[in-house]
Amino acid sequence: MRITQGMLANNSLRHISNSYDRMGNLQDQLATGKKITRPSQDPVVAMKGMQYRTGLTEVEQYKRNLSEAYQWMENSEGGMEHATQVFQRARELFLQAKNGTNSPEDLKAIGVEIGQLKEDLAGVVNTQVAGSYIFNGDATDQPPAVVGTDGTVTFAPNTNPFKVSVSNGVQLPVNVNALKAFGGEVDGKNLFATLKSMEDAVNGADMSNSEKLLGDLDKHFDNISAERAELGARYNRLELIDDRIGQQEVTANRILSDNEDADIERVITDLKMQESVHRAALSVSSRIIQPTLMDFLR
Repeated sequence: MRITQGMLANNSLRHISNSYDRMGNLQDQLATGKKITRPSQDPVVAMKGMQYRTGLTEVEQYKRNLSEAYQWMENSEGGMEHATQVFQRARELFLQAKNGTNSPEDLKAIGVEIGQLKEDLAGVVNTQVAGSYIFNGDATDQPPAVVGTDGTVTFAPNTNPFKVSVSNGVQLPVNVNALKAFGGEVDGKNLFATLKSMEDAVNGADMSNSEKLLGDLDKHFDNISAERAELGARYNRLELIDDRIGQQEVTANRILSDNEDADIERVITDLKMQESVHRAALSVSSRIIQPTLMDFLR
């Protein structure tokens, strides 16, 4: 094959153009920190990147769900802790009322405080987190307790579990059974009815049924303790899931980085080499592309 001046010129221009492309790719990697900026540069890396990114997005969503689950459980625990204090104070006041040395004014003051404790507990039962009633099962838009004008509390909570997806295929109940959480029912009476009976007994100075009322209050206390223990067990499970999700997030980020991120040190070295090659190509081209006869004639 006869080598012509035109062939040499075309080859030189093609090699110089390819050299510019390689330097352009290296410049993109340095500027973005990524191996590729377009799927056409490496379809396999692009496809795996989409898969890894989908997995990472899923893990990040589970972490947000975990935060919501913690919020529900911690507020539920706080509500039951407050209820426990109400139990203890109500019991203390009722024992004080049993003392025969109380004057009518003393009994009236004790009755008023028991009534206030009852209404305070109704406020706890109607606790809202981010606009949702956390003690009303999955009917989070309605309050479970309503306080009447006479101080009577109507307590009819929804007891369906409120579940949150905390990992792939796992939905964990994050609420508590409000009826059990606030003492359940003893002899057909919920906690508010028992407190109302205690209030009426003190206000009426009729303590003949005091031992039974104290016994009922203790049973309510036992029920709330059992529900707190069950919530604590679920909280421990939630922490274990949180640890596992955290490890998955670290692994997903590492795999995504290995797949997409450029090795900056290597890219800089390659760029310096490519610069040298490009300068050599320009130098060689200037020697190969000789002046033509027309150049001499001019």
